Amino acid sequence: MFDSSVFNIDESNLSSRIAQATHYLEEYEKEVARAQGAANSNFRSKEDALGRIKMLVEFAPNDERVQSLYARAKACVKGGAGNIVTVDPAMTAYLENEENLRRHFAEASEKAWSDLLAANTENRLEKIFPVPDLKKYTLDDMQGKIVVLDSVRYPANQFYGSDGEYIWCGSRSDGMYFVRIDGRQWLGPYEAVKRYRRQVDTTMNDVKEWSLIGRISEIAFEVPEAGESQASPVMAWEIEPMALYVPGHIMAVYDENGDHSGRFIDEDRVKALKDASYTVKDVPADVTPERLVEIFMYAIKEKNYDLYLDCIDPERKENPIQQDLITYHWDLHQERFHGEYVHAFVDADKTVTRVIQGYDDNSIDSFFLDDDEQAKIKEAYGEKEEEALVQTHAIDKNGKQIGSPVKHTLRRVGSGRWYISSYEIRF
Repeated sequence: MFDSSVFNIDESNLSSRIAQATHYLEEYEKEVARAQGAANSNFRSKEDALGRIKMLVEFAPNDERVQSLYARAKACVKGGAGNIVTVDPAMTAYLENEENLRRHFAEASEKAWSDLLAANTENRLEKIFPVPDLKKYTLDDMQGKIVVLDSVRYPANQFYGSDGEYIWCGSRSDGMYFVRIDGRQWLGPYEAVKRYRRQVDTTMNDVKEWSLIGRISEIAFEVPEAGESQASPVMAWEIEPMALYVPGHIMAVYDENGDHSGRFIDEDRVKALKDASYTVKDVPADVTPERLVEIFMYAIKEKNYDLYLDCIDPERKENPIQQDLITYHWDLHQERFHGEYVHAFVDADKTVTRVIQGYDDNSIDSFFLDDDEQAKIKEAYGEKEEEALVQTHAIDKNGKQIGSPVKHTLRRVGSGRWYISSYEIRF
């Protein structure tokens, strides 16, 4: 808070007080300018500038110098509140489209889950807990029995045993099931659910609890509580998964004959269902740096992973490690466009392009060289490589700018097209 006791005003010191207030206002204006449209309530000079100007306006409201300070201070207050725009429905259409897709897959999965349960009623254990006593039943009695488990906690209940990786379900008093998760029967459906989240439904984020249908395959003797080395082992029925289900979202099944070892319900329909909603479907060969950044944003918002990949510099997606990083940052971009901002604008007048390797045809050097001389230099310098910095600023669902503008780095080699190098940068 501004301490008004240090700023007494009278006719004799009015000019000096105006000069002091002007100094603080200039500092405040610099801070607002540096924020570049981002909202900020922590400008260091704000209270000192506004407090002094308020007192000056109250003492000398008709003084032209004071009126000028007031107008400048008002512009700072508005600028410090951040850029605010009207959110066009087209900017958030991707969220509605995603919700419509989620409902489609949720309804199809609910039916598929019910059908799967109905198809496995004959050999299904009706009473899951307490667990059938291993002292009364042998593996021959129980092997192949169908078990349906709700609220399977993963990764919370994951543990490594002496013979594999499991999730424990149940308790020591009522008995346990150990769901085996180091084989394709779990990994196939689990990876299918991850594909569904990346391609369709970001609202899932990371699933904490699952429903599962599986069959009893073995008897395991393990210590389920990870890290509790003093705990005694537990004898439990080992479950081989058949399908995973996230109610309200998706079901995935083990499929040893498919393209992957697991698939989610209606996975083969994803492309057809999404194609009609894409704003952009490909990258033109003559794309400008600004337009490429826009296309990249739409690829992320609309979950067009193929288009996302096509925007990225080939040198940044050559090996498996780079490809894993691309997927990792895809997930981060998805979370941001669902939790932080809904759209981004390209500040076209801020784009900077430069030649970082080879001969620059547009440099001032060309004024002093004839065509033959330039041709020799170009040949000696080798293939031209250019870099572009494209600035964007993002807005949230209320139209308020989020943070300061950011710059995206793009690259072009020779006569090829532009690609995004800094694909990991937030908007």
